[in-house]
Amino acid sequence: MDLVTGAGPLALVGSGEYLPQMSVIEAGLLAGRPPRYVQLATAAVPDGPSVVERWHSLGAAQAARLGVEPVVLPVNDRSDADDPVLAAQVAGAGLIYLSGGHPAYLAGTLSGTAVWAAIVAAWREGAALAGCSAGAMALTSWVPSLFQRQIGPTPGLGLLPHLRVIPHFDTFAARIPDLVARFLVPDGPAVTVIGVDEDTALVGGPTEWTVQGRQSAWRLTRDGREQFPAGTTVLTPIGPEG
Repeated sequence: MDLVTGAGPLALVGSGEYLPQMSVIEAGLLAGRPPRYVQLATAAVPDGPSVVERWHSLGAAQAARLGVEPVVLPVNDRSDADDPVLAAQVAGAGLIYLSGGHPAYLAGTLSGTAVWAAIVAAWREGAALAGCSAGAMALTSWVPSLFQRQIGPTPGLGLLPHLRVIPHFDTFAARIPDLVARFLVPDGPAVTVIGVDEDTALVGGPTEWTVQGRQSAWRLTRDGREQFPAGTTVLTPIGPEG
């Protein structure tokens, strides 16, 4: 994987995008960067227009709390994602945020498009890039179907091919105790599986992260899980196949 010198920070968020309790994390991602907050609610499109508009409203409210400009990119399908007018609006972003919903839909809509190319270019030039829940999962190369086992995983956006991310980890672990061993942990060392609790984020990347928020992150293997409370560092090295 090409680790670009000068690229901005990444954030993998377990839940809570645009909510007041996460404003400190989002403010930190914007610190020292242009006050331009680009927001995509694409992952919520399968849930209907009212849900998408709710994300737009929450994003605008968070931008107001932070004193920055909200830039909503209404990317509902691949036609929108290839619209050069929408792609051009990514330029000059301080923070680009992919909010929650359906990770497979998000990845399938953005992959290989003008908007995704613009997002990656802005990140490589120093913008922060965050994904929450579905957004965090889609940034990897592997998006599991957590509740429909017969469907199987689908390709992600591939920015972080050495990771698999389980957001809402505290909730998932309670509801699906065998989630990790049965579905998500790879056999080889090239991929690290990370769980991120709700209202919590991994910030930094691509290989060294700091846990921020009210709970923990977890490194998961077939032998168990290792907890990383807020303020600690998580290393996710790129394996020989990463």
